[in-house]
Amino acid sequence: MVSSLRSTVCGMTSRIVPHAGPVGGEQDASISKSGALRAAIFGMNDGLVSNLSLIFGVAGSGFAGRVVVIAGFAGLLAGAFSMGSGEYVSMKVQREVYEQLIHKEAHEIATQPEEEQRELARMYEAKGIDPETAERISVALMKDPQVALEAHAREELGIDMKQGLGSPWAAAGSSFVMFSIGAAVPLLPFLFTSGETAIVVSAGLSGVTLFAVGGAMTILTGRGVLFSGARMLAIGAVAAAITYGVGSLVGVAVG
Repeated sequence: MVSSLRSTVCGMTSRIVPHAGPVGGEQDASISKSGALRAAIFGMNDGLVSNLSLIFGVAGSGFAGRVVVIAGFAGLLAGAFSMGSGEYVSMKVQREVYEQLIHKEAHEIATQPEEEQRELARMYEAKGIDPETAERISVALMKDPQVALEAHAREELGIDMKQGLGSPWAAAGSSFVMFSIGAAVPLLPFLFTSGETAIVVSAGLSGVTLFAVGGAMTILTGRGVLFSGARMLAIGAVAAAITYGVGSLVGVAVG
């Protein structure tokens, strides 16, 4: 399994091209690997797009404003609990898999250190280090069991133990809260007004928020703010337009 993963990574790196534009300072890899940050940004995006689509579908059908509000609150709660529980289970399982792999690696280091030392040396050789230097590095690292475990986890399993394995509760909590915030945006206007006024205000407020969320994704992707914001705005607009149209057709059919 490890060898296949390594082959995949090698194939990916062979297709990497230089970043188009200046890069400001050293890149912080921990930002892109943060499960809580990822869950927060995408949780808000999912909440906004899914509830915007739901609300516009119901509004397009011609139902009264209170029906739209009920549907919006139901979509908010259902989606938030679904996102939160899904993130928790996903990160919990991922963490358990990593812990199991690290446990097995620790057992191998304790029971067959010579073989593990040679394996570490071969991995460094595969990175282009000459055999003699790779041998010295692997021998030095294997003197301390904790350092040896961290080296094997990083080189063999692709796990950086110093960065931690991620918190399922943090990911679930941020996903739940941010989904709720995103889902509340298109719903707010319908709490104070109704009809076409609520639809127009909801569309405008949601559009601004979609652009902002798309721009915030540049924290993870490094893409331009205008590009990311416009892309997210377009996705949300298409989803809302389709569900509004479908809702209108359903409303006419039911009527």
